[in-house]
Amino acid sequence: MNRYLCLSILTLVAAASAATTVNADTIKLSATVRDFMEAHPDFQVDLGDDRDYVSNTLGLDGKPVYIGGAGTATTSGAANYNQWYNDTPGVNLTTTVELTLDNNQPGPGGVYTFNAPSFFPIDDQLFGNENAAHNYYFTLELNTAFTYQPGLTFNVEADDDLIIFIDGQKVIDLGGVHPPQTASLDLDTLGLTPGATYDFDLFFAERRKVLSTLVFDTSIEFIPEPTTAALSMLGGLGLLVRRRRRTA
Repeated sequence: MNRYLCLSILTLVAAASAATTVNADTIKLSATVRDFMEAHPDFQVDLGDDRDYVSNTLGLDGKPVYIGGAGTATTSGAANYNQWYNDTPGVNLTTTVELTLDNNQPGPGGVYTFNAPSFFPIDDQLFGNENAAHNYYFTLELNTAFTYQPGLTFNVEADDDLIIFIDGQKVIDLGGVHPPQTASLDLDTLGLTPGATYDFDLFFAERRKVLSTLVFDTSIEFIPEPTTAALSMLGGLGLLVRRRRRTA
C-alpha cells in the first residue's frame, strides 16, 4: 500500500475514533498513574507550598524539567523528582486510569466537570495501601489536546501538587504538599490562535496522608487519544503519527 495513502487512512481512523468521544455529554481521558512507597524521599514529607521547582517549559521528552537544585521545601533533588513521571523499576509501578468528564446535560458543550474530592484511583492496587485506609502515594500524568476557541476557561482544586502546561508552557502551578488549593485559568490571556490545536499536559502528585483531591470544571472539549483498536487496524504505522502542536 502506498505510504501516503496509509497515512491518510490512519488520520481518518484517528479522527473518527476521537469523534466518538469528544463533542459529547461525557469525555473520557486516559491518564497514567505511578504508585510509590511511603519511604520515597519525596513522599510523606512536611507540609508546605512549593512553587517553581520545575521550569516554565516542558522538556523535549514532554516531562517537567526540575530546577530545584539540591532540593526545595518538599522535594529532594532532580534524581528523585525525575522518577515521579517516568517508569522506574524498583521505585514505582504504573497503571492506566480513565477520567470521565461530564457536562450534566444530554448533548455536547457547556461546562465539563471531573469531581473527585476524595481521589484515590489505585486503592488496594500496585504497592497497595501500606496499612493505611487508602493508597496515598502516587502521581498522575494526563496528556491530551484541545482546539482553542475564545471564551474557554479551566478551574481546578487539587491536593497535593498540580502543574499544568498548555503548548509546552506552564500555566498553573500548585506545587507543594498542602490542603486543597484552587486555581483558575482564562485561556484568552494566553495568546492562542482560534481554531488551532494545542497540547494540554497535567501533572498531579498525592504525597501525604490524609487527603487527596482532584476537582476541575472547564469549557474545554478535550480530544482523547485515538483508541488502540483503531490504531491497530494499520499496525505499526500508528507510530508514525504524533499529535501536532499548534495545528492551524
